[in-house]
Amino acid sequence: MKAAVVRETLDGFLDLIDNWSPKPLAFGEALVDVEYSGLCHTDLHVASGDFGNPNELGMRNGSFRRVVGHEGIGRVAKLGEGASDYLKVGDRVSIAWFYDACGTCEFCVSGNETFCRKVRNSGYTVDGAMAQQVVVNAKYAVPVPEGLDPVEASSITCAGVTVYKGLKVGETKPGQWVSVHGAGGLGNLAVQYAHNVFGAHVAVIDGNEDKLAAAQSNGAEVLVNRHTDDVVAKVLELTGGVHNAQVTAVNDAAFSQAVSVLRPMGKLVAMALPQGDMSLNIAKTVLDGIEVRGSLVGTRNDLAEAFQFGAEGKVKPIVEKVDIRDINDVIEEMKEGKITGRKVIDFTTL
Repeated sequence: MKAAVVRETLDGFLDLIDNWSPKPLAFGEALVDVEYSGLCHTDLHVASGDFGNPNELGMRNGSFRRVVGHEGIGRVAKLGEGASDYLKVGDRVSIAWFYDACGTCEFCVSGNETFCRKVRNSGYTVDGAMAQQVVVNAKYAVPVPEGLDPVEASSITCAGVTVYKGLKVGETKPGQWVSVHGAGGLGNLAVQYAHNVFGAHVAVIDGNEDKLAAAQSNGAEVLVNRHTDDVVAKVLELTGGVHNAQVTAVNDAAFSQAVSVLRPMGKLVAMALPQGDMSLNIAKTVLDGIEVRGSLVGTRNDLAEAFQFGAEGKVKPIVEKVDIRDINDVIEEMKEGKITGRKVIDFTTL
Protein backbone atom coordinates (compact mmCIF):
# COMPACT_ATOMS: atom_id res chain seq x y z
CA MET A 1 0.00 0.00 0.00
CA LYS A 2 1.03 3.64 -0.51
CA ALA A 3 2.63 5.91 2.06
CA ALA A 4 4.51 9.23 2.05
CA VAL A 5 7.80 9.03 3.94
CA VAL A 6 10.55 11.42 4.95
CA ARG A 7 13.57 11.30 2.65
CA GLU A 8 16.90 10.15 4.01
CA THR A 9 18.39 13.47 2.89
CA LEU A 10 15.86 15.49 4.94
CA ASP A 11 15.46 17.96 2.08
CA GLY A 12 11.93 19.05 3.04
CA PHE A 13 10.14 16.79 0.57
CA LEU A 14 8.68 13.29 0.71
CA ASP A 15 9.05 10.01 -1.13
CA LEU A 16 5.92 8.12 -2.15
CA ILE A 17 6.39 4.38 -1.68
CA ASP A 18 4.10 1.54 -2.76
CA ASN A 19 5.23 -1.26 -0.45
CA TRP A 20 4.28 0.22 2.93
CA SER A 21 2.93 -2.04 5.66
CA PRO A 22 2.07 -0.92 9.21
CA LYS A 23 3.67 -2.57 12.23
CA PRO A 24 1.83 -5.44 13.97
CA LEU A 25 -0.75 -4.39 16.54
CA ALA A 26 0.38 -4.26 20.16
CA PHE A 27 -1.85 -4.28 23.24
CA GLY A 28 -4.37 -1.41 23.14
CA GLU A 29 -3.74 -0.51 19.50
CA ALA A 30 -6.09 -0.40 16.51
CA LEU A 31 -5.56 -0.52 12.76
CA VAL A 32 -7.22 2.30 10.83
CA ASP A 33 -8.07 2.53 7.13
CA VAL A 34 -7.17 6.14 6.35
CA GLU A 35 -9.75 8.17 4.42
CA TYR A 36 -8.17 11.63 4.41
CA SER A 37 -5.03 13.30 5.68
CA GLY A 38 -4.16 16.99 5.59
CA LEU A 39 -0.62 18.31 5.22
CA CYS A 40 0.52 20.66 7.96
CA HIS A 41 3.49 23.02 8.24
CA THR A 42 4.78 20.78 11.03
CA ASP A 43 5.12 18.00 8.46
CA LEU A 44 7.44 20.29 6.51
CA HIS A 45 9.51 20.85 9.65
CA VAL A 46 9.73 17.08 10.15
CA ALA A 47 10.69 16.50 6.49
CA SER A 48 13.44 19.13 6.83
CA GLY A 49 14.85 17.66 10.05
CA ASP A 50 14.09 20.81 12.04
CA PHE A 51 13.12 18.75 15.11
CA GLY A 52 15.91 16.21 14.68
CA ASN A 53 16.13 13.21 12.40
CA PRO A 54 12.78 11.34 12.46
CA ASN A 55 14.31 8.45 10.53
CA GLU A 56 16.67 7.68 13.41
CA LEU A 57 13.65 7.57 15.71
CA GLY A 58 11.87 5.12 13.43
CA MET A 59 14.60 2.81 12.16
CA ARG A 60 13.26 -0.67 11.50
CA ASN A 61 15.44 -3.34 9.88
CA GLY A 62 18.02 -0.67 9.06
CA SER A 63 16.04 0.93 6.24
CA PHE A 64 12.73 2.20 7.54
CA ARG A 65 11.76 5.83 7.05
CA ARG A 66 9.12 7.77 8.97
CA VAL A 67 5.60 8.17 7.58
CA VAL A 68 4.47 11.78 8.10
CA GLY A 69 0.99 13.15 8.75
CA HIS A 70 -1.08 14.07 11.78
CA GLU A 71 -4.30 15.42 10.27
CA GLY A 72 -5.72 11.99 9.56
CA ILE A 73 -9.25 10.63 9.60
CA GLY A 74 -10.17 7.01 9.04
CA ARG A 75 -12.27 4.00 9.99
CA VAL A 76 -11.16 1.35 12.49
CA ALA A 77 -10.48 -1.87 10.57
CA LYS A 78 -9.05 -4.12 13.29
CA LEU A 79 -8.64 -4.09 17.05
CA GLY A 80 -5.67 -5.35 19.01
CA GLU A 81 -6.06 -6.97 22.41
CA GLY A 82 -7.39 -4.42 24.92
CA ALA A 83 -8.47 -1.89 22.28
CA SER A 84 -12.17 -2.81 22.45
CA ASP A 85 -12.42 -0.91 25.74
CA TYR A 86 -12.18 2.30 23.72
CA LEU A 87 -13.15 1.64 20.09
CA LYS A 88 -15.06 -0.75 17.86
CA VAL A 89 -14.55 -1.76 14.26
CA GLY A 90 -16.12 0.81 11.95
CA ASP A 91 -15.62 3.81 14.25
CA ARG A 92 -14.36 6.93 12.50
CA VAL A 93 -11.41 8.34 14.46
CA SER A 94 -8.61 10.89 14.32
CA ILE A 95 -4.89 10.36 13.77
CA ALA A 96 -3.57 13.48 15.52
CA TRP A 97 -0.13 14.94 16.36
CA PHE A 98 -0.73 13.98 20.00
CA TYR A 99 -0.47 10.21 19.56
CA ASP A 100 -0.24 9.22 23.23
CA ALA A 101 1.50 9.92 26.54
CA CYS A 102 2.47 8.14 29.74
CA GLY A 103 -0.87 8.84 31.45
CA THR A 104 0.57 9.09 34.96
CA CYS A 105 2.86 12.15 35.19
CA GLU A 106 1.90 15.54 36.65
CA PHE A 107 1.01 16.88 33.19
CA CYS A 108 -1.13 13.90 32.19
CA VAL A 109 -3.14 13.88 35.41
CA SER A 110 -3.67 17.67 35.47
CA GLY A 111 -5.28 18.01 32.04
CA ASN A 112 -2.04 19.08 30.33
CA GLU A 113 -1.17 15.77 28.67
CA THR A 114 0.41 17.31 25.56
CA PHE A 115 3.35 18.44 27.74
CA CYS A 116 4.12 14.92 28.98
CA ARG A 117 7.86 14.28 28.73
CA LYS A 118 7.13 10.82 27.27
CA VAL A 119 4.64 12.06 24.66
CA ARG A 120 4.70 10.41 21.24
CA ASN A 121 3.75 12.32 18.10
CA SER A 122 2.18 10.99 14.91
CA GLY A 123 4.38 11.53 11.89
CA TYR A 124 7.47 12.15 13.97
CA THR A 125 8.20 9.70 16.79
CA VAL A 126 5.67 7.16 15.46
CA ASP A 127 4.27 6.60 11.99
CA GLY A 128 1.68 9.14 10.95
CA ALA A 129 -1.47 9.38 8.88
CA MET A 130 -0.04 9.76 5.37
CA ALA A 131 -0.56 6.09 4.49
CA GLN A 132 -3.44 3.87 3.46
CA GLN A 133 -3.38 2.11 6.84
CA VAL A 134 -1.97 3.29 10.16
CA VAL A 135 -1.84 2.11 13.75
CA VAL A 136 -3.29 4.22 16.59
CA ASN A 137 -3.41 3.93 20.36
CA ALA A 138 -7.12 3.23 20.82
CA LYS A 139 -7.24 5.10 24.13
CA TYR A 140 -6.02 8.30 22.46
CA ALA A 141 -7.77 8.20 19.06
CA VAL A 142 -10.63 10.71 19.34
CA PRO A 143 -13.92 9.67 17.66
CA VAL A 144 -15.31 11.94 14.96
CA PRO A 145 -18.93 12.94 15.66
CA GLU A 146 -21.71 12.12 13.21
CA GLY A 147 -22.55 15.05 10.98
CA LEU A 148 -18.96 16.25 10.60
CA ASP A 149 -17.59 15.88 7.08
CA PRO A 150 -14.46 13.70 7.39
CA VAL A 151 -12.55 15.89 4.91
CA GLU A 152 -13.24 18.92 7.10
CA ALA A 153 -12.55 16.89 10.24
CA SER A 154 -8.99 16.29 9.01
CA SER A 155 -8.23 20.00 9.29
CA ILE A 156 -9.79 20.25 12.73
CA THR A 157 -7.62 17.32 13.90
CA CYS A 158 -4.59 19.62 13.94
CA ALA A 159 -5.18 23.17 12.67
CA GLY A 160 -8.60 23.43 14.26
CA VAL A 161 -7.76 22.08 17.69
CA THR A 162 -4.50 24.08 17.74
CA VAL A 163 -6.21 27.45 17.30
CA TYR A 164 -9.18 26.47 19.47
CA LYS A 165 -6.78 25.65 22.30
CA GLY A 166 -4.81 28.86 21.57
CA LEU A 167 -7.95 30.92 22.05
CA LYS A 168 -8.59 29.13 25.34
CA VAL A 169 -5.00 29.78 26.43
CA GLY A 170 -5.53 33.46 25.53
CA GLU A 171 -8.62 33.47 27.80
CA THR A 172 -10.77 34.86 24.97
CA LYS A 173 -14.09 36.33 26.10
CA PRO A 174 -17.17 37.53 24.19
CA GLY A 175 -16.82 41.05 22.84
CA GLN A 176 -13.04 41.16 23.13
CA TRP A 177 -10.65 41.84 20.25
CA VAL A 178 -8.43 39.06 18.95
CA SER A 179 -5.72 39.53 16.33
CA VAL A 180 -4.81 36.59 14.10
CA HIS A 181 -1.36 36.86 12.56
CA GLY A 182 -1.37 34.66 9.47
CA ALA A 183 -4.55 33.64 7.66
CA GLY A 184 -3.50 30.29 6.21
CA GLY A 185 -4.40 26.79 7.33
CA LEU A 186 -4.52 27.70 11.03
CA GLY A 187 -5.47 31.34 10.71
CA ASN A 188 -8.71 30.91 8.79
CA LEU A 189 -9.91 28.49 11.46
CA ALA A 190 -8.75 30.82 14.24
CA VAL A 191 -11.03 33.49 12.77
CA GLN A 192 -14.00 31.13 12.79
CA TYR A 193 -13.48 29.80 16.30
CA ALA A 194 -12.85 33.30 17.67
CA HIS A 195 -15.90 34.82 15.95
CA ASN A 196 -18.41 31.95 15.99
CA VAL A 197 -17.52 30.07 19.18
CA PHE A 198 -15.98 32.66 21.51
CA GLY A 199 -18.02 35.64 20.28
CA ALA A 200 -14.96 37.84 19.80
CA HIS A 201 -14.13 40.58 17.30
CA VAL A 202 -11.29 39.64 14.97
CA ALA A 203 -8.49 41.52 13.23
CA VAL A 204 -6.47 39.53 10.67
CA ILE A 205 -2.97 40.25 9.42
CA ASP A 206 -1.64 38.58 6.27
CA GLY A 207 0.14 39.47 3.05
CA ASN A 208 -2.16 37.54 0.72
CA GLU A 209 -5.34 39.29 -0.45
CA ASP A 210 -7.14 36.00 -1.15
CA LYS A 211 -6.50 34.84 2.40
CA LEU A 212 -7.69 38.17 3.78
CA ALA A 213 -10.87 37.93 1.70
CA ALA A 214 -11.49 34.43 3.05
CA ALA A 215 -10.96 35.72 6.58
CA GLN A 216 -13.48 38.50 5.99
CA SER A 217 -16.06 36.01 4.73
CA ASN A 218 -15.51 34.02 7.93
CA GLY A 219 -16.20 36.96 10.22
CA ALA A 220 -13.04 39.07 10.45
CA GLU A 221 -13.87 42.76 10.87
CA VAL A 222 -10.41 44.30 10.46
CA LEU A 223 -8.17 43.27 7.57
CA VAL A 224 -4.51 44.29 7.46
CA ASN A 225 -2.14 43.59 4.57
CA ARG A 226 1.34 43.37 6.09
CA HIS A 227 2.90 44.29 2.73
CA THR A 228 1.01 47.55 2.21
CA ASP A 229 -0.30 48.63 5.64
CA ASP A 230 1.39 49.82 8.80
CA VAL A 231 0.31 46.75 10.77
CA VAL A 232 0.66 48.11 14.29
CA ALA A 233 -0.79 51.55 13.58
CA LYS A 234 -3.83 50.19 11.76
CA VAL A 235 -4.68 47.53 14.33
CA LEU A 236 -4.32 49.97 17.24
CA GLU A 237 -6.41 52.59 15.46
CA LEU A 238 -9.29 50.24 14.64
CA THR A 239 -9.34 48.09 17.77
CA GLY A 240 -7.81 50.20 20.52
CA GLY A 241 -5.40 47.32 21.07
CA VAL A 242 -6.32 43.65 21.11
CA HIS A 243 -6.91 41.54 24.20
CA ASN A 244 -4.99 38.59 22.81
CA ALA A 245 -2.88 38.00 19.72
CA GLN A 246 -2.82 34.57 18.09
CA VAL A 247 0.36 33.99 16.08
CA THR A 248 -0.05 31.34 13.39
CA ALA A 249 2.37 32.83 10.82
CA VAL A 250 5.73 31.17 10.34
CA ASN A 251 7.85 34.35 10.36
CA ASP A 252 9.65 36.34 13.04
CA ALA A 253 7.98 39.67 12.19
CA ALA A 254 4.56 38.34 13.17
CA PHE A 255 5.66 37.85 16.78
CA SER A 256 7.05 41.37 17.24
CA GLN A 257 3.96 42.87 15.59
CA ALA A 258 1.72 40.78 17.83
CA VAL A 259 3.32 42.17 20.97
CA SER A 260 2.94 45.71 19.66
CA VAL A 261 -0.79 45.48 18.93
CA LEU A 262 -1.72 44.26 22.43
CA ARG A 263 -3.50 46.51 24.90
CA PRO A 264 -2.28 46.59 28.53
CA MET A 265 -2.47 43.16 30.18
CA GLY A 266 -2.89 41.58 26.76
CA LYS A 267 -1.73 38.05 25.96
CA LEU A 268 0.42 36.88 23.07
CA VAL A 269 -0.27 33.24 22.21
CA ALA A 270 2.47 31.58 20.18
CA MET A 271 1.49 28.57 18.06
CA ALA A 272 3.63 28.82 14.91
CA LEU A 273 7.14 27.39 14.91
CA PRO A 274 9.54 29.52 12.87
CA GLN A 275 13.18 28.70 13.43
CA GLY A 276 15.18 31.01 15.68
CA ASP A 277 14.38 33.27 18.62
CA MET A 278 11.59 35.77 19.29
CA SER A 279 12.37 39.41 20.08
CA LEU A 280 10.29 41.24 22.66
CA ASN A 281 9.87 44.93 23.33
CA ILE A 282 10.91 44.69 26.98
CA ALA A 283 9.58 48.12 27.98
CA LYS A 284 6.11 47.39 26.58
CA THR A 285 6.11 43.87 27.98
CA VAL A 286 6.93 45.09 31.49
CA LEU A 287 5.09 48.43 31.60
CA ASP A 288 1.92 47.05 29.99
CA GLY A 289 1.94 43.75 31.87
CA ILE A 290 2.05 41.72 28.66
CA GLU A 291 1.94 37.91 28.95
CA VAL A 292 3.57 35.58 26.43
CA ARG A 293 2.13 32.08 26.37
CA GLY A 294 2.99 29.04 24.27
CA SER A 295 0.12 26.82 23.15
CA LEU A 296 0.82 23.27 21.96
CA VAL A 297 -1.96 21.67 19.87
CA GLY A 298 -4.65 20.34 22.22
CA THR A 299 -5.65 17.49 24.49
CA ARG A 300 -8.12 14.75 23.62
CA ASN A 301 -10.83 16.75 25.34
CA ASP A 302 -9.91 19.88 23.38
CA LEU A 303 -10.13 17.92 20.12
CA ALA A 304 -13.51 16.45 21.03
CA GLU A 305 -14.80 19.97 21.70
CA ALA A 306 -13.28 21.33 18.48
CA PHE A 307 -14.87 18.49 16.51
CA GLN A 308 -18.28 19.17 18.08
CA PHE A 309 -18.26 22.83 17.03
CA GLY A 310 -17.51 21.64 13.50
CA ALA A 311 -20.39 19.16 13.64
CA GLU A 312 -22.68 22.00 14.76
CA GLY A 313 -21.68 24.06 11.72
CA LYS A 314 -19.99 26.81 13.70
CA VAL A 315 -16.67 26.09 12.01
CA LYS A 316 -16.19 25.05 8.38
CA PRO A 317 -12.61 24.44 7.26
CA ILE A 318 -11.56 25.48 3.77
CA VAL A 319 -10.41 22.21 2.20
CA GLU A 320 -9.51 20.84 -1.22
CA LYS A 321 -9.01 17.14 -1.94
CA VAL A 322 -5.84 16.22 -3.85
CA ASP A 323 -4.09 13.08 -5.09
CA ILE A 324 -1.23 11.71 -2.99
CA ARG A 325 0.96 11.68 -6.12
CA ASP A 326 0.86 15.49 -6.01
CA ILE A 327 2.10 15.75 -2.43
CA ASN A 328 5.43 17.42 -3.23
CA ASP A 329 3.64 20.00 -5.39
CA VAL A 330 1.48 20.76 -2.35
CA ILE A 331 4.63 21.18 -0.26
CA GLU A 332 5.96 23.71 -2.79
CA GLU A 333 2.71 25.67 -2.60
CA MET A 334 2.83 25.64 1.19
CA LYS A 335 6.39 26.92 1.23
CA GLU A 336 5.38 29.74 -1.11
CA GLY A 337 2.33 30.63 1.04
CA LYS A 338 -0.13 30.07 -1.81
CA ILE A 339 -2.68 27.86 -0.05
CA THR A 340 -5.80 29.23 1.62
CA GLY A 341 -7.01 26.61 4.07
CA ARG A 342 -5.82 23.04 3.63
CA LYS A 343 -5.14 20.63 0.79
CA VAL A 344 -6.14 17.18 1.92
CA ILE A 345 -4.83 13.89 0.52
CA ASP A 346 -7.75 11.67 -0.52
CA PHE A 347 -7.01 8.00 0.22
CA THR A 348 -10.55 6.84 -0.62
CA THR A 349 -9.74 6.80 -4.35
CA LEU A 350 -6.74 4.46 -4.05
